[in-house]
Amino acid sequence: MNTLTRLAQLALTTALATVSFAAAAQAYPDKPIKILIPFPPGGGTDFVSRMVGTKLGELTGWQIVLENRPGAGGNLAIEAASKAPADGYTLVMGQTDNMMLGPWLYTNLSYDSVKSFTPVVQLSTTPAAVGSAANSSIKTPQDLIAKGKTPEGLKWSTAGAGTLGHLVGEDFKKRTNINLLQVPYKGASPAITDVMGGQVDVYIGTLTSLVPLMKSGRLTGVAVTTAKRSVDFPDIPTLDESGAKGMDFNIWMGMFAPAGTPANVIALLNKETNRVLQSPDLIEKFKAGGVSAGGGTSESFAEFVKADYAKWGALVKASGIKLTD
Repeated sequence: MNTLTRLAQLALTTALATVSFAAAAQAYPDKPIKILIPFPPGGGTDFVSRMVGTKLGELTGWQIVLENRPGAGGNLAIEAASKAPADGYTLVMGQTDNMMLGPWLYTNLSYDSVKSFTPVVQLSTTPAAVGSAANSSIKTPQDLIAKGKTPEGLKWSTAGAGTLGHLVGEDFKKRTNINLLQVPYKGASPAITDVMGGQVDVYIGTLTSLVPLMKSGRLTGVAVTTAKRSVDFPDIPTLDESGAKGMDFNIWMGMFAPAGTPANVIALLNKETNRVLQSPDLIEKFKAGGVSAGGGTSESFAEFVKADYAKWGALVKASGIKLTD
């Protein structure tokens, strides 16, 4: 075989490979895309995930399967996604709790939030908030401290051990020197149910998870965890206003794919999800739930994740909290 023939065959092989890759890129997705939701129905994570996932299916015609897979403070779904094939057909809705806190808090996790995933796009940000039952005597941040000074202390429920609510509680406890008992649940719904039933004093989680019950008069919004009051709910004071100066915690959510997912797939998911996040009806529904829509490139989100991961690592180390399961 002469040199010209070999070069011709090489050129043909390269061309066929290029065509094959392009065809594969155009074919995606040619089967349902599964999106794992790390918490049960009824909480803020579920609200944002279903809003985005449903709208993504509507705008693109793709088959989107939304699957709640709660447990271990949201870490079960994250671990499952990290072990899934990197083909764009298994995604996960990660957020501050499981992506930023989990690996620093738990000693037995198999994933690394930075190395095990490719960030697709940031979906939202929302304050965390403390809520009490409508008939509770706890109405203000000062009431939280007063209850925490009693012999029985303040029972503070969260969506799970290792969630942002857990860390905020420990931080609030240290800053105010109160007796605070963490009561972890497997998601927001059971935690809120027990607050309304009087088994625990207050619940802390996303403002989104509290808004429907606040509007119906069944819960009182006691405080938000950000340095400034929520623009959408300005009547709810901050924990900082209680004397716990410097408290400023936000919860964000984002879409993630397993590390190694093809760049063209990530680009397509990013493009279409940005379209979703720019939808006026979604923005309006987000706002009603105290949520700000995200967006942007996958690259900018990846940089944000890396920086935020380091920040939370320092906070967790300072807290001294360690969990085993």
